[in-house]
Amino acid sequence: MSKRPSISFANHAAVETGTAILLVGTEGRAAAEAESVVGQALLSRIIDVSDFKGKLAASLSTLAPSGTALERLVLVGIGEPAKLKGDDWLKIGGAAFSKIGKSKDVSAILALPDADVSPEDAAEFALGMLLRSYTFDKYKSKKGEGEKDDKFVPAITVQVADPHAAKKAFANSLAVADGVLLARDLVNEPANILGPQEFAARVEELRKLDVKVEILTEKDMKKLGMGSLLGVAQGSTRPARLAVMEWHGAKGKDKPIALVGKGVTFDSGGLSIKTAGGMEEMKGDMGGAAAVTGLMHALASRKARVNVVGVIGIVENMINGDAQRPGDIVTSMSGQTIEVLNTDAEGRLVLADALYYCNDRFHPKFMVNLATLTGAIMVALGVSKAGLFSNDDTLAARLFEAGEATGEKLWRMPLGAEYDKLIDTKNADMKNIGGRHGGAIIAAQFLQRFVGDTPWAHLDIAGTAIGAPVNEYSQSWASGFGVRLLDRLIRDNFEG
Repeated sequence: MSKRPSISFANHAAVETGTAILLVGTEGRAAAEAESVVGQALLSRIIDVSDFKGKLAASLSTLAPSGTALERLVLVGIGEPAKLKGDDWLKIGGAAFSKIGKSKDVSAILALPDADVSPEDAAEFALGMLLRSYTFDKYKSKKGEGEKDDKFVPAITVQVADPHAAKKAFANSLAVADGVLLARDLVNEPANILGPQEFAARVEELRKLDVKVEILTEKDMKKLGMGSLLGVAQGSTRPARLAVMEWHGAKGKDKPIALVGKGVTFDSGGLSIKTAGGMEEMKGDMGGAAAVTGLMHALASRKARVNVVGVIGIVENMINGDAQRPGDIVTSMSGQTIEVLNTDAEGRLVLADALYYCNDRFHPKFMVNLATLTGAIMVALGVSKAGLFSNDDTLAARLFEAGEATGEKLWRMPLGAEYDKLIDTKNADMKNIGGRHGGAIIAAQFLQRFVGDTPWAHLDIAGTAIGAPVNEYSQSWASGFGVRLLDRLIRDNFEG
């Protein structure tokens, strides 16, 4: 794995060596602090000759002019400063990092023409650089041309008007970065390395951050009556686990926020087997559980002033003589029976018991579950937004706002009795699939039957957690989607 850059903050000062990153707005406008690096005339000439328009996150790298000890100049577009919003500073930071090459000494001059760069903006810029620096190459014995080796650790100094405040803001961003990168690592791991037991062992490492961790075994889950979750796992030689993570950052009497994640470490589809094409990507069918784990890491690292519980059901959906059959009927922990008509609709079976267990044990303020649940959500929304389903308008609105602020965007989808009746069956209380149409909605309706009256939201992240289009701050197959979103939800609305 390539090492992350070291990032520090300093006052604006002359840059004489290494690489200088300069911000340029539309019409080639730059702040005086940027122009002072090589002079206003020369900077204007570089912008004119290269026809650099300063569009948001556009970037240009050029060798530094002769007569200076600088190695290179990197110009990054900021568009119109007054219109910067959402994850724009992340994009700017990621674009800047992509152009530093093998420079080990980097100075980023964060100054805008006719606008201020806040400490929070500077922290987001630095976070964008950290997230862009991530690569998953631990299993490569040789590095290819242009790939950075483990010894490459750039030292980046971010020049800002108030470095002390920026450093303070970045402490929270750094905790979030750790959570995102943990989630990416977990999802990127191959399934032969990361099964349910290995995933549970990674969760147990959170104890170092004072997270209370409890791992339930198959024996424990049988006693609790989790027939829905265990039915998915019975075709694998690798035993299921249920991981419970508790972070106590507020008063003990405060009800916790609950986060529940689907953790299918590999999904063959079971006897309703998937087609061969793309099945290798099913190592990432635990993206929801990875996001919950990464978020718990982030909250504990930044000592969030809130009580949060994370519950993840971890299973492998495989095929052997003990595998669940289409037509089997299982009894969930809630006592409700489920006719399993498709063994590839397994994530909702895992979440059914995890949601009910979490609600029954912790009586949370609200629950949010995350799952790479359906391909149908990608048919509806593509891969730019995750599906949001909720029984509570206030929670849904807050999640939507957090998505707009972080760039991890959501779009609310419908629920209703007309969809719910599609999972009724004469043989059990419900079946695990409906008709051909509205598959993502039907899956959400299934989950809603296990949450009672508790405010709840389901995020279908199938299109955004794995294989989503790369952007300026994520070049990884696994994006870590959900960590920044839920951290923002909690930070903006629930910390004391």
